[in-house]
Amino acid sequence: MTQPLILFVVLAMPAAVAPAQTDSIQAAPDPIPQLVARLDLERYKATIKGLTRFGDRRQGTDRNRAAVDWIEAQLRSYGCSDVARLKYNYQPPAPRVRTDSAAPARDTTRSSGGGRYRGVRARTGVNNDSLKQPDVRLRALDAQASTPGAREEVHCTKIGATHPGEMYIVGGHMDGIGWGEAANDDGSGTALVMELARVFSSPDVRTDRSIRFILWNNEESGLNGSRAYVDQRRALQGTKDEPKWLGMIQHDMMLFDHGMPGADGTLAAEQRPEADVNIEFQASAKFAAEAQQLAWVFQRANEKYATDYPASVGSHMTNTDSAPFQDYVPAISLRENERGTQIGAGWDPNWHQPTDLYATYSDKDFRLGLNAAQTTLAALAGLVGATTK
Repeated sequence: MTQPLILFVVLAMPAAVAPAQTDSIQAAPDPIPQLVARLDLERYKATIKGLTRFGDRRQGTDRNRAAVDWIEAQLRSYGCSDVARLKYNYQPPAPRVRTDSAAPARDTTRSSGGGRYRGVRARTGVNNDSLKQPDVRLRALDAQASTPGAREEVHCTKIGATHPGEMYIVGGHMDGIGWGEAANDDGSGTALVMELARVFSSPDVRTDRSIRFILWNNEESGLNGSRAYVDQRRALQGTKDEPKWLGMIQHDMMLFDHGMPGADGTLAAEQRPEADVNIEFQASAKFAAEAQQLAWVFQRANEKYATDYPASVGSHMTNTDSAPFQDYVPAISLRENERGTQIGAGWDPNWHQPTDLYATYSDKDFRLGLNAAQTTLAALAGLVGATTK
């Protein structure tokens, strides 16, 4: 008497779980490895090399304006949509006039980002001596002085298919100083953002949400380009003129993690094997909790998809173009070292120096920047719902 009942149950089973049909309902493959694989070390290096053709790209000079034009042309060649320029006026602040005769004692225990200095410190500063650049051609290229006035910075947008009115902002600053080529500070971050724009702008890539790729100007003069963007665009969020900001991700100095200086102030000649990508948020920001969560999303993306170097998360983001955003939206930065406590303590001897040249860095250095690009691409792809056809 049980045989008909058993037969009925078998026949009544949903067709979707029938053994013969299980192969047809497998989950779609993860698109992120495909996108990460489109990043290439030689392409990344070539983009940095292209930027160094314009010397240090100091703001307010013809070489800076030529670099802005070149960046726009590259973004258009990638097929990036909504290519535009933000325009603003930069006037340097008046020099400070001291009214007392004694300078206050310098606090050497903390950096401007709130982190505590540890270990050996080496000399830092901005080189303003042209004669320290031995390359006569480069010295001539960097010779024109900055003048106040009109400024422009380029951005383009990957427009989301289902939520175009929500976007992540991804930036790097294209200007530099120091009588070099600004290859690392910040050609490395600018090239990273440009390479991400290239990959996401591929015609077979679809995202649910939008991504804005922007190459800030006037970072070295005080984050003026990113401040201008916040001033001009923050109140427009949610209108036809500006999508709502979901997060801001900055890239500033991506190549050089050779460790702490030795007792004599010198560093190892090669990238240290334990080099890592530093992902930072600012613990004192209004959106600190949300920014920390965003930072961990990026750390997990690095863990899963980056090929060589790991990532670490820190709470002292400072002195870069994510800072103007940090009280309005979750903001993080990616870089080669902790900004306040390591770079500020002299862990990169090429920072703002004539030695910040393309030729200074090895493939091990460039690969650290590539791993940062893999980290951001993978994290963003998940955040914006990227798929490939």
